[in-house]
Amino acid sequence: MPNYKTVFFTLGMLQIILGIFMIIPIIIQYVYGEFDSSFVIASIITLIFGILFVISNLDYDKKINLHQAFLLTSLSWITIAIFGALPLFFSKLNLSFTDAFFESMSGITTTGSTIIINLENAPKSILLWRALLQWLGGIGIIVMAITLMPIMNVGGMLLFKVLNTDSTNEILPSSKEISIKLIIIYVILTLLCGFSYKFFGMNIFDSLTHSMTTIATGGFSNYNESIGYFNNVKIELTAIFFIILGSIPFIAYIKFMSGNKKIFLSDSQIKTFIKLIILSIVILFCYLLIKDNNFSLSDIRSVSFNVISILTGTGYVTQGFDKWGSFPLFYFLILMFIGGCAGSTTCGVKIFRIQILYKFIINQLKKVIYPRGIFIIKYENNTVNDKFLASIISFIYLYIIIFFILTALLSLTGLDFVTSISGAATSISNVGPGLGSAIGPNGNFYQLPDVSKWILSTGMILGRLELFAILVLFLPSFWRS
Repeated sequence: MPNYKTVFFTLGMLQIILGIFMIIPIIIQYVYGEFDSSFVIASIITLIFGILFVISNLDYDKKINLHQAFLLTSLSWITIAIFGALPLFFSKLNLSFTDAFFESMSGITTTGSTIIINLENAPKSILLWRALLQWLGGIGIIVMAITLMPIMNVGGMLLFKVLNTDSTNEILPSSKEISIKLIIIYVILTLLCGFSYKFFGMNIFDSLTHSMTTIATGGFSNYNESIGYFNNVKIELTAIFFIILGSIPFIAYIKFMSGNKKIFLSDSQIKTFIKLIILSIVILFCYLLIKDNNFSLSDIRSVSFNVISILTGTGYVTQGFDKWGSFPLFYFLILMFIGGCAGSTTCGVKIFRIQILYKFIINQLKKVIYPRGIFIIKYENNTVNDKFLASIISFIYLYIIIFFILTALLSLTGLDFVTSISGAATSISNVGPGLGSAIGPNGNFYQLPDVSKWILSTGMILGRLELFAILVLFLPSFWRS
């Protein structure tokens, strides 16, 4: 019988931390004169469960094995989403548990899809809680990617086990030390973003919440019009800058602090990421310039913002890009799948997988031309072994299969084709807004059937934990091991 004490002890600690964080919205309730019992009750329930889990598993083993790592990864996100939904469920918004769970899951997975119709009139404590969930989800996935996912041989951080083993060990001495450094960097970037937003015109509350959802590339906003509400070019440029900072590998910051001053210019992922942004902006701008006579150079601001927001899975919007025509919608769908860099707060397939898949395809074409030739795939001057290559190909294949399954399931609930296909894409890629009138940039997920929301919530956690960490739990052999 496997020993799950380590798993439940850790889950208890996470619930205690979550319960303590609920005190912050309580303070905001007093500041804005909105006090009710929602966060108090939710905090007490969360703390009680957390303390019981900890007390009943005090004799846990400090070492974690592969079996426990998979279970802990999945259960930690699911339980945080459940307990994170309690303040929303108990609030004056009169949300069903389905809606509260959907909003909570959207927050902790940094997706950004919302069911709250009138954000401007929502309690400040709820708006702050949504931002906190995304902020915790952002740092949570980075730390987990460093500490647990490499153990499980899944996730983008497996990349760093393949590249430069010797030098990486020097720069990354221990998981605990890395985690502390990552949290410090994450907090500093959040503060810098918040100060910048305040300096360029946001009030203190908006700058606080938006800074948390920007660095987390989550996209929750306090307004139905998202960042477009402010109609401020300086705020949009600030958002672009910090979204990009949140979308590059956080390991790069540690390497920079450790003496590698050229890391941001030499890292293959970062260079490809920036090139993709520039190329996408040029393609869409040229298309709209030719198609729309009223489109001008000044509109490059809107194109640039929405390209970066969709590619990184942030989900902020400044304009209804669903009115730009069919090609931009198709192009945005592609960007949703690609995502940002491994080891960042972004989701999607990730840049490095696209790079290696491209190299693999080129190699296969070379083998057709030169059947006796020997071609080795290299990434960052390191050989990509067959095991790593197989994990990438299987991930992309499974990603596409699950996307189509989600689309089919959503269509069975009565949703139209555009809503189904974009809903599946935005959930598994953790983007936020979909396409079409229902869940598009100016839409909302509230009107969807409850069963659709549970399907989308499943897609969110699958995409956030990079598929395998969840799907392995459904194998009978996992529970027999």
